[in-house]
Amino acid sequence: MGKGLEGKRIVIAGSRKTEEMSLIIEKQGGLPLVRPLQGTVFLAEEEVGAEIKELISQPVDWMIFTTGIGTEALVNAAEELEIKKEFLQVIEQAKIAVRGYKTIAALKKLGITPDAVDDDGTTAGLIRALEKESFINKRVAIQLHGEKAPALTAFLNEKGASIHYLLPYRHHAPDEAMVETLLDEMVNKEVDAVCFTTAIQVRSLFEYARKENRQEELLAAFASNTVAGAVGKVTAEALTEEGVTRMIIPELERMGAMIMELSKYYQSEK
Repeated sequence: MGKGLEGKRIVIAGSRKTEEMSLIIEKQGGLPLVRPLQGTVFLAEEEVGAEIKELISQPVDWMIFTTGIGTEALVNAAEELEIKKEFLQVIEQAKIAVRGYKTIAALKKLGITPDAVDDDGTTAGLIRALEKESFINKRVAIQLHGEKAPALTAFLNEKGASIHYLLPYRHHAPDEAMVETLLDEMVNKEVDAVCFTTAIQVRSLFEYARKENRQEELLAAFASNTVAGAVGKVTAEALTEEGVTRMIIPELERMGAMIMELSKYYQSEK
């Protein structure tokens, strides 16, 4: 196979394994550009402790879990505060909705079977599973992983739910100068593709563009000269929600597979 990325400038939007990924891009003839769109992630013990205590004092009708790691972090935080038993009682008394097989596995360890499960690992799949439920005047707690899940929030708001968030992990915002640099490069047709590995990276770019009134410029860049690459269904879903229609999604949810898929894409264009 030839070098499909010959002369192409490929952006890595993540901050992990960037050297490894850069090497794969270079081997395909491309020029890697590291533009991290994700700040550091940290476990917010104090904040989440307060959220769990509030949940115990005011139990909810529904609990929605969206990540396995976040679910485990909540249980661990409750254990640290010596309120694990009370927290699990709140979960057991509520109806449970779940996104993702890792989340189902985390709840299974606790002996909890969900009432509603997505059909494809995405938030859209979870919404489909909840469509027939009534949420009028129902209290709903959502465990999130760093982003506010706008589609799920909008759906529950429309259904008349009262929403409470549980965020065991918080994100420091990315460096604004870095986001601005990437946006300028895209608008000036200086990058050929942006590879996203998480929904957070997508939201960071679009939130900055909205703040600067440059969202239309950004969407135009994605529609014409810059290809969006999405590792995983949840990342692809975030791009779709933001209005990006042209994207490449590898079957294997790995950054290396994404780069090879991009290489194939450019070769087929020749």
